[in-house]
Amino acid sequence: MASFWAWFWNERFWLPHNVTWADLADPAPGVEYPKAEHLFCAFPLAIALFVIRIMFERCVAGACARHLHIQSGVGRRAQPNAVLEKVFVSITKNPDSRHLDGLSKQLDWETRKVQRWFRHRRNQDKPSTHTKFCESMWRFTFYLCIFTYGFQFLWQCSWMWDTRHCWYGYPYQVLTPGLYRYYVIELAFYWSLMFSQFVDIKRKDFLIMFIHHLATVGLISFSYVNNMARVGSLIMCVHDSSDFLLEAAKVANYAKYQRLCDSLFIVFSVVFFITRLVIYPVWLLNSTLFESWDIIGPYPSWWLFNVLLLVLQLLHIIWFYLITRLALTAILRGKTQFLCSPSGMREKDPVFLSVFVQ
Repeated sequence: MASFWAWFWNERFWLPHNVTWADLADPAPGVEYPKAEHLFCAFPLAIALFVIRIMFERCVAGACARHLHIQSGVGRRAQPNAVLEKVFVSITKNPDSRHLDGLSKQLDWETRKVQRWFRHRRNQDKPSTHTKFCESMWRFTFYLCIFTYGFQFLWQCSWMWDTRHCWYGYPYQVLTPGLYRYYVIELAFYWSLMFSQFVDIKRKDFLIMFIHHLATVGLISFSYVNNMARVGSLIMCVHDSSDFLLEAAKVANYAKYQRLCDSLFIVFSVVFFITRLVIYPVWLLNSTLFESWDIIGPYPSWWLFNVLLLVLQLLHIIWFYLITRLALTAILRGKTQFLCSPSGMREKDPVFLSVFVQ
């Protein structure tokens, strides 16, 4: 096991040339550098966030839902039927014509009645509008708070106004309390989302979202461990800037404020375009690729970090194409409400994977 950890923490991968872990292990009094063990604090904080989320959804979001007359129950339930339930659980939740014909004969039901039973049964497993409203309201609140905190913190930082300060003196850059809190809270939030997936109502995008949360946790941790936290904080803030708008639009949709939902979706789309297709490549990728090359030069983890950021930019392009296609389809069909409908938004939700976010 010791040989594995020695290989994993190889200095020649993680650190620039002529820098060792020993150089970073014993800083001057009052000076702290990012260390991997700092990230363990995210686990108890993730549990605390999960508890806060439950209390928020029950007390605050639940009260708002009741005030807006959002029902907590599901729609029409399927009538109990042991044969169909066994097929639904063990074989298929969406039977083809062959299965439908066989079940129709076995039960002496019309085929449409069997189809209706499966539709009602599938709907039973879907979260209610009340549940989705509370979940989106929690995410909106968190994203808005973390974006506000991050923006206020970065406003006072030199590297927000001159990204070359992300690399001056690297990797001997002091970890400030504000930067540490920003990172640990973001990391804890995504850990809490991973925990909650296993106790929430299971959705069809479970695997996609689990991979997203896992990738986000991995990349936040990666940028912290090799002390690219300054540029990482900028990337997180850029991504956070649009996430709360998406959740706000979903909240408006579940509350049936359709015009507000459509307006928020339009604002979200504009902000997404500006932050992820303009600011991110022109400001941040330029810094990670070119400014860092000039100041510190490349090394193995630098290459990996930039490859991942370029992949993220490719995903931004794909995601914005999907947003645009969704909007154009809705406009051409004359159904702008689709923009914020559960089918439109929930299916798009895993798309906003923002590696340093969302």
